[in-house]
Amino acid sequence: MTPAQAFNREAAVAGQFYPGTAAELDATVRAFLDAVQPSTDRATGPWPKAIIAPHAGYAYSGAVAASAYARLAPAHAIIKRVILLGPCHRVAVQGLALSGADAFETPLGEIPVDKKATAEILKLAQVEVFDATHAQEHSLEVHLPFLQVVLDDFSIVPLVVGVATPEDVADVIEALWGGDETLIVVSSDLSHYLDYDAARRIDTETCRAIESLNGAAISPDGACGRFPVGGLLEVAKRRGLSATTLDLRNSGDTAGSKDRVVGYGSWAFLPQEVKSSETEFGAATGALLDEHGEMIVRLAAASIIHGLNHGKPLGVKADDFPAPLRERGACFVTLKRAGNLRGCIGTAEARRPLFEDIAENGYRTAFKDPRFPALTMDELEGLELSVSVLSPQTEMNFSDEADFLSQLRPGIDGLVIEDLGHRALFLPSVWGQLPDRAAFTQHLKAKAGLSKDHWSDAFRAWRFVAGEVSAAVLDDPASLWRN
Repeated sequence: MTPAQAFNREAAVAGQFYPGTAAELDATVRAFLDAVQPSTDRATGPWPKAIIAPHAGYAYSGAVAASAYARLAPAHAIIKRVILLGPCHRVAVQGLALSGADAFETPLGEIPVDKKATAEILKLAQVEVFDATHAQEHSLEVHLPFLQVVLDDFSIVPLVVGVATPEDVADVIEALWGGDETLIVVSSDLSHYLDYDAARRIDTETCRAIESLNGAAISPDGACGRFPVGGLLEVAKRRGLSATTLDLRNSGDTAGSKDRVVGYGSWAFLPQEVKSSETEFGAATGALLDEHGEMIVRLAAASIIHGLNHGKPLGVKADDFPAPLRERGACFVTLKRAGNLRGCIGTAEARRPLFEDIAENGYRTAFKDPRFPALTMDELEGLELSVSVLSPQTEMNFSDEADFLSQLRPGIDGLVIEDLGHRALFLPSVWGQLPDRAAFTQHLKAKAGLSKDHWSDAFRAWRFVAGEVSAAVLDDPASLWRN
């Protein structure tokens, strides 16, 4: 395509399937996302590698789609490319069809097409450029505003999928799989125009097929996007992903009558080992911080103020705390001023009740961090405090440094490294300043007293995840804790 032939794919269903003005569209999407519960699932990792979400008008399926898109919040700055696959409703196609457009438009702006990626998959026999099937197709377009609100800067690879084998679709997805920067989105509604009870029966069967990664068990009437769904399920089996159902409803539940309904569902795909252990910790810690987060930050702040007045941590008793804070736990307390670090000390592994760990580490962060002078009363105003509660550590297994780096998950992993008697830890929040894997580990090596390019066969690493709660430190001790 020459520069003179460059064009954008204009929005075809704005004002029909979703609001036609930028302000109303942005507010509508954000309202759907904010309604997703629990909120802690959105704030803590890990995020899905792939999702399935519906593509009907927002009044009918927007809430169901939001249950998947809300899970991408932790990766808003990390995901840079979205592979978007959906069925054709207007112009039939065999195989998979790309658009020749340079960008796709919505009222929220333009999204560039990843031309390098499209050129790569055009080498596959089942892929072609066919703009006619894209021109009025809504199955891809309705997802774009959700992506624009949830993610920062990103490009797309838009694929309308016609009749295709699961293997053909899977091979295209595999060719574009990438790393943490790449998200796979499959667009599909479920049953169409059945009565409410019949729809629930067939949609439940489709849900079970997706959860078991069995695309062959999806009936022709079970999902309009069964061809792209089947390809994703094939890749999930190859790569050891598991599917979690996030929502399953129909238009009779959302905005229509129950006489003739359309089914909707959303699913998240994550590595099985991540889903089983870390998601459990994330859910438990999220619940802890939701219920007791204010007490946690007030306790850390009160210990700091007690240290200013008495030169020692706040004395605490188990009877003053609810049972979850009396369980053994590990935390780090971080202080910042104007966004700059002012102290950070913590405990890598749980060895005492969490309330004791919070009080002790709050004091130590303010007065015992060797990188900073002891905190003074004059610094309290504008001081920001956060407490991170750490999961148990899991030792990593790798063959060499390249393998080690490839296993790291930006935005998710806290990391401990050890070699030659040197040891250091970074919290997951450090990815916000060092999003590149190599830079992240180089700075952690430097923190440990090793050279940035250090590597040896004795190098060891452990990873963990964390939940975080934060607040501004107040200068009124009575408002923070009973002294």
